[in-house]
Amino acid sequence: MPLITSKELFEKAYAGGYAIGAFNVNNMELIQGITEAAKELNAPLILQVSAGARKYAKHVYLMKLIEAALEDTGLPICVHLDHGESFEICKSCIDGGFTSVMIDGSKHSFEENIKLTRQVVEYAHDHGVVVEGELGRLAGVEDDVNVSAADSSYTDPNQVEEFVKETGVDSLAIAIGTSHGAYKFKPGQKPQLRFDILDEVARRLPGFPIVLHGASSVLPEYVKIINENGGSMPGAIGIPEDMLREAARRAVCKINIDSDLRLGMTAGIRQHMAAHPDHFDPRQYLRPARDNVRDVVRHKIEHVLGCAGKA
Repeated sequence: MPLITSKELFEKAYAGGYAIGAFNVNNMELIQGITEAAKELNAPLILQVSAGARKYAKHVYLMKLIEAALEDTGLPICVHLDHGESFEICKSCIDGGFTSVMIDGSKHSFEENIKLTRQVVEYAHDHGVVVEGELGRLAGVEDDVNVSAADSSYTDPNQVEEFVKETGVDSLAIAIGTSHGAYKFKPGQKPQLRFDILDEVARRLPGFPIVLHGASSVLPEYVKIINENGGSMPGAIGIPEDMLREAARRAVCKINIDSDLRLGMTAGIRQHMAAHPDHFDPRQYLRPARDNVRDVVRHKIEHVLGCAGKA
């Protein structure tokens, strides 16, 4: 099966009240764990690559690994650039075989965001590729994205119609209370998604696919394992999964997941090395890491996304 765009995936997700998981990848074990879980549950899938992941693994290696996953699973897979910050990186990914790109112009003025996003959309659509834009800024750190709490902002629903009309984007990432990274909220601070903003955006853009970034839940069992085996992570609080499931029932068609994959993978390696400090074969400690990734994805598909059986 060839790579696909997210267009048909999102149409089905919106109508069905579920979301597609967009899982960040940067090596073979991540790709294997994610696609094995999706195959097992017959779930549609978006594999997304950040600029940092492309620098780490190289574009050609990632594309060949994804090509192998297509052959191995037969799943419908969309390959997406996460947080492209310039026309040049979006163009490079489009020319290199990606079927979807995100242009993140949220750090610019509204007018400059429109201009940049429209430039990417025009090139992408000419090449059969879809585009995700962003309005509002999420706090937190993820690869090259670093936004302080002071610089973060909720999406203004009054801007969404003009933005979509003027840019021609195919989906829109909005800020309603999620944040990047594992350290999302301070002790005692209660996570809360702004469903009022989501509902108003959906009212103004009926049937239009909405995206949530920074939506890892920071699974506490993996934080506990890491800390029991030499780590020193503070008690991290993520987005409650029932809130994410509710967002998927509304207008959210794509939910990004990265930190939970990293935590699961790291927990598997730390736990194995603590039990077997003499092991030096990467296959020995990467196997449980890959297993944890598969478990995380299986859990997200069944309990958060609701897309099992939708491939």
